[in-house]
Amino acid sequence: MCFSTSVKCFQIKRQLPELIRPASPTPHEIKLLSDIDDQNGLRYHESMVSFYKRRGDQDTSNRSKEEDPVKVIKAALAETLESYYPFAGRVIEAPKEKLAVDCTGEGVMFIEADADVTLEDFGDEVRPPFPGFDELLYDVPGSSEILHAPLLLVQVTRLRCGGFIFALRFNHAISDGAGIAQFQKAVAEIARGASAPSVTPVWMRQLLNARDPPGITSIHREYDATPYSNTKTQDPFASHKDLVERSFFFGPGKISAILTFLPANLRLMCSDFDVLTACLWRYRTRALQTSPEKEAKVMFAVNARSRFNPPLPKGYYGVAFATPVAVTTVEELIKNPLEYTVELVMKAKSEVTGEYMKSVADLMVLKGRPAHVVESAFLVSDLRRLGFDQVDFGWGEPVYAGIAELPTELREQGRGERDQCSSLLTKTCHGRGERDQCSSLLTKTCHGKVY
Repeated sequence: MCFSTSVKCFQIKRQLPELIRPASPTPHEIKLLSDIDDQNGLRYHESMVSFYKRRGDQDTSNRSKEEDPVKVIKAALAETLESYYPFAGRVIEAPKEKLAVDCTGEGVMFIEADADVTLEDFGDEVRPPFPGFDELLYDVPGSSEILHAPLLLVQVTRLRCGGFIFALRFNHAISDGAGIAQFQKAVAEIARGASAPSVTPVWMRQLLNARDPPGITSIHREYDATPYSNTKTQDPFASHKDLVERSFFFGPGKISAILTFLPANLRLMCSDFDVLTACLWRYRTRALQTSPEKEAKVMFAVNARSRFNPPLPKGYYGVAFATPVAVTTVEELIKNPLEYTVELVMKAKSEVTGEYMKSVADLMVLKGRPAHVVESAFLVSDLRRLGFDQVDFGWGEPVYAGIAELPTELREQGRGERDQCSSLLTKTCHGRGERDQCSSLLTKTCHGKVY
């Protein structure tokens, strides 16, 4: 296969998929998902990927430098599944379309592979998108179903240089990015010789169930009804043929340059995420040349674990994020200075509280678990602080860790409009000066323009 324009064509040899079961017997029980977990908009599989150098000076375990990453990670997965045993089960549908996990202990799906390529062949910077990613995470027929299918699919691909690629796909209804990062770090700790994860996993999905009686107490523009917003297909979005994915890097120097457009007091209050999201939303809208009176929206994921009072228990690995929306008109967004847009983003982000999350859960029950509304919206997801870049199986931290491609559910609606696009902010770990602190923007371009 030809992986990208900067990497030579190479071959991947895969072994037959196998199921990795917990290392010891685990409880066989039915565990209900929360009303946040099983919303229709999360009934899909998400993929992550990490690239690792060969073991050398960065060795952080007591293992032999010649040890096989496949064997190490397989064994660690089995041990970690003793604590995270719901991942070894299967999602089933309970009455009233409620999802649950049947903890059968059947296991997660694992693929061993070898690639005739080195990490150096990918160039100085490993960055998404990764054309041909389906070779690094083979979609085993039937494995991507939501019901009665493995909840995790893992492929470890050895590279000719001694490095390897760790790719994982997970059923988004059972966990979010923070939860999967927690799981991956647990596997890595076991791989490095720990006897148990340092963070004990917490199920407790009842904490994010609807109240009795349910009552919507917040405004949720992310679920506004549209002809397409209540679809129950697991892949309701189609990729627009004119759209391609590109990565752009924003280091401290570039972010500082953007900050000069803001008043001094606002610079002290806003985050890099606020600034980048506002800047991209504003100039993408300008580039689209949309009608001035049309509504302009930006949506983004907010981890709500710390926004409850008290916060959710440490170790909670269910879905615990909200997707608030900042809304204005195209005219207001373009004519006002950047500070206007930054303040819109900050206000929307601040609305996510424990009460807001309870209101989302109530909305799911009252309105039939609608999917997110993405038409005419710019979507941003920040993965930099979830910890994927800290997952160390004993070969050191990855040179890249994060999203492999824009997930299907964030791709273009394909219904005649060109004005939807998606971005994901990821953190790079190249260890090359400024790159240590930069944000990678994986976004869409259309007809040569960046949106």
